[in-house]
Amino acid sequence: MKVLHLISGGDTGGAKTHILSLFKGLDKLIDAKIICFIKDSFYYECLKEGINIEVFEQKGRSDLSVVSRLSEEIKVEKYDIIHCHGARANFIALFLRFKVKTPFITTVHSDYKLDFKDNIYKRIVFTNLNLFALKRFKHFIAVSDTFKDMLIQRGFKENNIYTVYNGIDLEQEVEYSTKRDFFKKYNIPGEGKTVVGIMARLDEVKDHETFLKMAKNVLEKRDNIIFLIAGDGSRREKLESMAKELNIQDNVYFLGYITDVYSFLNAIDINTLTSLSESFPYAILEGAYMKKPIVSTRVGGLVNLIDEGINGHLVAVGDVESLSKNIYELSLDDEKIKSMGEELYKKVEENYSADKMAENHVEIYEKIKNNSKKGE
Repeated sequence: MKVLHLISGGDTGGAKTHILSLFKGLDKLIDAKIICFIKDSFYYECLKEGINIEVFEQKGRSDLSVVSRLSEEIKVEKYDIIHCHGARANFIALFLRFKVKTPFITTVHSDYKLDFKDNIYKRIVFTNLNLFALKRFKHFIAVSDTFKDMLIQRGFKENNIYTVYNGIDLEQEVEYSTKRDFFKKYNIPGEGKTVVGIMARLDEVKDHETFLKMAKNVLEKRDNIIFLIAGDGSRREKLESMAKELNIQDNVYFLGYITDVYSFLNAIDINTLTSLSESFPYAILEGAYMKKPIVSTRVGGLVNLIDEGINGHLVAVGDVESLSKNIYELSLDDEKIKSMGEELYKKVEENYSADKMAENHVEIYEKIKNNSKKGE
């Protein structure tokens, strides 16, 4: 079995982590390779992990010279499946399918209608191009049952949609800083304080406004608590202004894009997520690795992961009051923080491993390959 994965290469969020985790499992089972179209940190991380990756560099999204190169690569290497990730790869596949007869599949990592929510031009152009490209795929992997239902409701055929939840390698050995060193690096007075963190790009869909309003509510009840925001994006200036307007700027720290993810997670006590939409976010799985409990909005497949009050809490999207209540009460109970974190780790260990995710993918590849031979 030979599978070629196509991805933009500019990915910094869940899709990047998904690929890195997936390939740790796939490399044990099949011959898999990645081709990306941007030479950025994703490429170098893959090289560091020993992943078979190559760059077919594009000058821009409209540069389709890579299609001929990909066609030659596929014919020479005789790949059984072409697996796409994200809007750029989906768009390239739109043209590539005219040159090769290999079956295509794409993973839906997010709600494609919200991917470019913060940029009017991209929302109009790229969202529609991606939808047009998606409609030309026959096979899909959704990373949660919620996303599978979303695709079905939008007219995609149910029989061609597979669900594979994200997984993480809990056996990996990761390096991370001590809390003290992390606080020193970012000039944070965090010693002896409860630390609440959120790790998400500063986009509208992540709804950091709800996080800041929650921080305001909690700080009205106790002041020995700080809030860390890891991530960058177009909304940073607006969010920093909002923190000042709420008069919580002394307790809220915008750290920008974090490369040492596990150092951030080691430094916090409570992990949070306030997104309007998610699939099955790696920010929570990575938090589980560090045994950090989660308080999140009820989005994507998290209802399958979070056992209410046992390993975390789920609240409705935009429900500032419930979010504040759960964060405040949990912040007062160190033993509860510890036990919840350990329970979350156990749940992930049992159900969401990288190996299990890879095995599920291979089963899907085999099914598509066999059906393709039958002409189905």
